[in-house]
Amino acid sequence: MMNRCTTRVLLAFGALVLALPAVAAEHEVKMLNKGADNQTMVFEPAFLKIAPGDTVRFVPTDKSHNAESIPGMLPEGAQPFKGKLSQEIAVTFEKPGIYGFKCTPHVGMGMVGLVQVGDDLSNLEAAKAVKVPGFGGKRMSALFEMLNTTTAAK
Repeated sequence: MMNRCTTRVLLAFGALVLALPAVAAEHEVKMLNKGADNQTMVFEPAFLKIAPGDTVRFVPTDKSHNAESIPGMLPEGAQPFKGKLSQEIAVTFEKPGIYGFKCTPHVGMGMVGLVQVGDDLSNLEAAKAVKVPGFGGKRMSALFEMLNTTTAAK
C-alpha cells in the first residue's frame, strides 16, 4: 500500500503533467511525380488540417520539387515560405487560417496543396480569390471543396 507521502508525490506529478502545454505535432507531406491515385505532380496529402504550432515537413520523395506558399493565400501576418528544389523544408504554422502552397516548377500541372490551421477561416474568401495557373487552379478548387466538406461535418 502507498503511504500518504507517495500519494501526494503522485498527485503533484499528475497535476504538473496536466499543466504542461500540449506537444505540437509534426506532419509529413511528400512531393511526388505520381501519387497513390495515379495523378501526376502531387503533394501527398494535398490537404491537411493541423493545430496552431504544428510543423509540416515537405519531403522531396521525387526530385525537382519544392514547396512554396502562394502569395495571397496566407492569414494576415503569417510568414511566407519557399523551399529549394529537391530539398526538404519544415514549416511551423503559428497563425490560424488557410495556407495555399505550390511546387513552383509544377504549379501549372496541378501541384498545389492546402493547409487549414485551427478553425479560423477568416482568410478563406481572399485565398479563393487568388488565381492559380493551369491545372493548379482546378486542383485548388477541389481542395477548397474538400475544406468546405470538412468544416461542414463539424
